[in-house]
Amino acid sequence: MEILVCVKRVPDTSENEIEINAEGNDIERDDLVYSINEPDNYAVEEALRMVERAGGIVTVATVGGEDDEEVLRREMAMGAKQAALLSDESFDGSDARGIATVLKGFVQKGKYDLVLTGVQAEDGGAQVGGMLAAMLDYPFASLVTGIEALDGRKLKITREIEGGNKEIYEIDLPCVLSIQTGINEPRYVGMRGIRQVASVPISALGAADLGVEDGAVGAAAARVKRLDYFVPPAGKGAEMLSGGRAEIIDRLIELLKARGGLQ
Repeated sequence: MEILVCVKRVPDTSENEIEINAEGNDIERDDLVYSINEPDNYAVEEALRMVERAGGIVTVATVGGEDDEEVLRREMAMGAKQAALLSDESFDGSDARGIATVLKGFVQKGKYDLVLTGVQAEDGGAQVGGMLAAMLDYPFASLVTGIEALDGRKLKITREIEGGNKEIYEIDLPCVLSIQTGINEPRYVGMRGIRQVASVPISALGAADLGVEDGAVGAAAARVKRLDYFVPPAGKGAEMLSGGRAEIIDRLIELLKARGGLQ
């Protein structure tokens, strides 16, 4: 099975103190530490497990610049066999639709049975997977928590829905799936593994290579534009309960009843 996983490099919120810039239209990006978008890591792990069971190749692709190559090498150290950096000045400022347009061009250059994305981008929304599927006219499912191959042209998938419930579907290949975090436990990648793939060639493709037309991507083509960033006001702090165990339990029950947690 040929599987493509779309990945992204994002600011690492565990390593950065995120601040809004003076204009209020973006975050301060100088000196930020970046890493792989965590939901994408689960998608790569699931793709690797699928080819370990049934054979095939996992390819990873990202839309970005030279710095974004680091996440491709990380995923190659994880086990992906091929990688592609989709990079062009005309891609700068693209909204989700623009990113999906770029990815569509790459998908159509290959013969992928399955395209995976993370359930969402940690620095954005969750639109790209669904938009990509629509552009390709592929079946699509989001919040996927389980995948099982059937007859070679179908998958049985499990989706997470409200209330902790699950839905189970059969879906035809090729398709696009957005993978929910928690579907698996991504394998550890050490520096030794990253060094081993440091010289492995990575394809670099621009707009002309992907058949992306002028004006279809970039800031000028964006239909969704970021207007403002703001820091939400801090909420009330936690209420600390003191006293003996029985006294604390009684007080906790009172609070739960008063706030609708107990009937």
